[in-house]
Amino acid sequence: MREVIVAGVGVHPFGKHVDKSLKQLGRFALKSALNDAGLTEKDVQAAFFGNAYGGLITGQESVRGQTVFLYSGISGIPVLNVENACASGSSAFREAWISVASGMYDVALALGVEKLYCNNSPKTMAAIATSSDVDIVGGTGWSFPVWYALRAKIYMEAYGATIEDFARVIVKNTQNGLLNPYAQFHKAMTMEEVLNAREICYPLTLYMCSAIGDGAAAAVLCSKEVAEKHANKPFISVAASQLMSANFKNEPGKPTVEGCAGRKASKLAYEQAGVGPEDIDLVEVHDAFAPAELTAYEEVGLCKDGEGARLLKEGKTLITGEIPVNTSGGLASKGHPVAATGLAQISEVVWQLRGQAGPRQIPGRKKRNGPVYGLTHNGGGTLENDSAAMCIHILKRL
Repeated sequence: MREVIVAGVGVHPFGKHVDKSLKQLGRFALKSALNDAGLTEKDVQAAFFGNAYGGLITGQESVRGQTVFLYSGISGIPVLNVENACASGSSAFREAWISVASGMYDVALALGVEKLYCNNSPKTMAAIATSSDVDIVGGTGWSFPVWYALRAKIYMEAYGATIEDFARVIVKNTQNGLLNPYAQFHKAMTMEEVLNAREICYPLTLYMCSAIGDGAAAAVLCSKEVAEKHANKPFISVAASQLMSANFKNEPGKPTVEGCAGRKASKLAYEQAGVGPEDIDLVEVHDAFAPAELTAYEEVGLCKDGEGARLLKEGKTLITGEIPVNTSGGLASKGHPVAATGLAQISEVVWQLRGQAGPRQIPGRKKRNGPVYGLTHNGGGTLENDSAAMCIHILKRL
């Protein structure tokens, strides 16, 4: 496998864009990424389109990617539609990486687009609920807030975590979101506001649950030879790409499991990149619900089981801390346009490694000239007591 460079990234601001279609959202992010890479539509040799719920919400099925790419000026090339719940965008990125790393193509494009605002909340919620085993939980009243609330209660009982610990995640991430022009929300929340908000499902309050959103994010991947001719330095390479499905041996009563998708994919990613958690400068994790950020710390090896709350309380994951997590504001600030989320995480890491993150730029670990390694953790769907799909990527500044 040859080295692959992330030559360009682009994001359509997340938010409520009722007047915009999948095509319009996608075209904006796609063209932004191509401009960033110094390439044009004609340079793209293969394209991978991530989308989870477009068929259920917009009615466009089967060839969603082809319709978006044609509208954006890309046609006559291989196009693959990638549907993998909340990990759809990062899974599309992985497919683009494989296509370039294998030598089959020199330039590939990954695009993740989602449109969830449709003036019909029950329709959107019903679509999202399909990212589970409907044969088992369909018709039972199951929902993602219920699933995350149950996991949070198990975590609290096992490790002594508190509701305040979960609220602290939102306080941190909304502070970071103030600095991100692509975020849906630009309001810093206080502990009191988070704790006193309407209860959704104990122990989760309203602000502990990420909002739906419309948005798009894209990345252009290419060989190093192409990058040398077109892309600006510093080059950002894909050091590791891992995708894992749920582990059916999970035990429902345990907060974390050794073989869970996130932990297994992270371990493989570190081995692939030849680094460890101590080498990572920043992490973007899938904080769809506040407690998930703390367990993600543990899944990717930033701390031992049960120590996630302590890590945050000590300030180590703040934007000014030793290992900043969710400098973008996470899903708490950005909202969650499902298939766009993973590629937006990758975009944030690319900007940070390039030194282009503006007021939220981190210095990186000591004795380094800026950040060198960034990790993204993007999970989607549920099966048993695990994520149905989990993508872990490690990017490196060359």
